[in-house]
Amino acid sequence: MTRSDLMPIGAFARRTGLTSSALRFYADSGLLPPAEVDPVTGYRYYATAQVERARALRRLREIAMPLAGVEAVLDAGPEEAARLLDAHLARIEGDAATARQKAAAVRSALGGDRAGLLIATVKGPVLADAVEQVLTATAHEPGMAVLGGLHIEAGGEALALTATDRYRLSTRTLAPARPAEQSWSGTVDGDDLRAAAPEVRRTPLVRVEAVPHGIWLRLPGREDRHCRTLPERFPDHRQLLASLGEVTTRATVPKEPLLRALEEHPGDHVTLRVSGHEVTVRLPDDQHPGTTVAATVRGEPLDIRFATTTLYPALSTAIGPDVMLDLRGHDQPVTLRSADRGDLTTLAMPVAPDHPA
Repeated sequence: MTRSDLMPIGAFARRTGLTSSALRFYADSGLLPPAEVDPVTGYRYYATAQVERARALRRLREIAMPLAGVEAVLDAGPEEAARLLDAHLARIEGDAATARQKAAAVRSALGGDRAGLLIATVKGPVLADAVEQVLTATAHEPGMAVLGGLHIEAGGEALALTATDRYRLSTRTLAPARPAEQSWSGTVDGDDLRAAAPEVRRTPLVRVEAVPHGIWLRLPGREDRHCRTLPERFPDHRQLLASLGEVTTRATVPKEPLLRALEEHPGDHVTLRVSGHEVTVRLPDDQHPGTTVAATVRGEPLDIRFATTTLYPALSTAIGPDVMLDLRGHDQPVTLRSADRGDLTTLAMPVAPDHPA
């Protein structure tokens, strides 16, 4: 190693985003020792080859990974490093869920859980299923927390749950055992609802109450769960639903064979050809004939292209053995409905034909 490959601690700090004091700490801990230390002045010098390790170290510390975990990740191969990262993130998410519930308990002890506005009383297993199904259309995007939430509308004799990631929109309407005291709508944090779903599923009847900044899921015989509401405005899904064009092609397809056909074509995008008495799944621009699934088709033949990450979750959450596809054209949203249950509807946005695969 030549002197030209070395840089003083200040320059190295600027390149890596670590402070000089942090670099000294990591050097003393053995995580990132300098390449050379001047025996007379004690000045520390780092090599260019150490920059990437230092940046990785900084990123790992930014996600609150302890030093022992950082060392294990930095010294592991790619697969083991990915496994360690996933385990760390799972611990963080578990800790966050626990902290939220403890905060709810403190709020309760301080008198902050007074009875709120009754949204609905719903069968626990039905509510848990609906929450998990609709939440498949959420996404976590920086600066757009509302896309990770579930929009709840209560009024009259219905409780509507809706979520969207801008490429899918999923909605399900429930008939509550006891209706709302008055109309209410709000967007509830999706992660809070996911964490509450297992307990909700085990509760015969759940009372849902709206309070400032959240909702309470009252679970008789179990610990009540508090879920936060999100302040951002939910996208205007009603306008989208109202603007849908006329259905030109309708196909009723057995769900499981269609899912298997998608699994046999593991590309980022797939093309569905709907015609005659079948739906064919193939990769875009592929000369292979694809996989054909028998279907009941009415209307015009149509080719329509989807991102696999849009279509597969929409199909997999359909209730019952069959799914109904309502198509309006190759560039129009497709409605997927459970053929035997009309209360779960998903809109899947197709990919334009000239979109790069």
